Amino acid sequence: MSDYIVRATAADAQIRAFAATTRELTEKARQTHNTSPVATAALGRLMTGAVMMGTMLKGERDLMTLQVSGDGPLRGMTVTADSMGNVKGYVLEPGVCLPANALGKLDVGGALGKGTLRVIKDMGLKEPYVGQTMLQTGEIAEDLTYYFASSEQVPSSVGLGVLMERDNTVKQAGGFIIQLMPFAGEEVIRKLEENLAGFSTVTKQLDQGRTPEEILALLLEGLELVVTDRMQCRFHCDCDKKRVERAIISIGRKDIGEMIREGRPIEASCQFCNTYYQFSVEELEGMLSRSR
Repeated sequence: MSDYIVRATAADAQIRAFAATTRELTEKARQTHNTSPVATAALGRLMTGAVMMGTMLKGERDLMTLQVSGDGPLRGMTVTADSMGNVKGYVLEPGVCLPANALGKLDVGGALGKGTLRVIKDMGLKEPYVGQTMLQTGEIAEDLTYYFASSEQVPSSVGLGVLMERDNTVKQAGGFIIQLMPFAGEEVIRKLEENLAGFSTVTKQLDQGRTPEEILALLLEGLELVVTDRMQCRFHCDCDKKRVERAIISIGRKDIGEMIREGRPIEASCQFCNTYYQFSVEELEGMLSRSR
């Protein structure tokens, strides 16, 4: 099954909901960055959250960036998603290995440690919106739940998961976001809390063969679920040589001049997809002239 996101409402639009299966995009990120199991789980969860949040954006060129910084060995991650189901991301220390946590699970919280979550929305305005909260557990889902409540004042429940195979490839990945609208009634809230309390985990449901639609049906049982949209999602980086060239120009004339004086081509890579671009001395000279 290819990765996709489901958008839905329930309880006569008192609830909006999102669910996604993201195994392929998480496995693509694992292959791209050669991540360890705990790094794969951390990055997969953050990308899944971001790609669902990206569909909340209105404009085709709007972008959502999630940055996690922590004092744990993983150090941090950056993920960017658009409104069209594309997502990309990287981990600062992709090779980190840790023992399982007390529950026998991959210790994403221990890998990230204490730190911050920044949410940056670039919607084509003069300045992007930036919200920042402290990490609550480092397990990502709880941190996004806290972000929605504290920065956007939207009561939410976020579930995210990545299940690994014994050979360290990705077996399952996915997630959900359930949000209450301001006019949600007490009975609706009570029923949703009851459903959430009886729900196991995203990866368990996916591993049993359930689809995002079926996961939402469980979470919103008795609340008149209405699926409004389905959208493919994927790991996709939109970098190209011109974009990398602009990044080199931005470092300044002095540094470009030093590269030219060394008299040999340079290589620059994209952090998101590890694609390498080579620039000759002549190309560097052209950048120097354009940087005036």
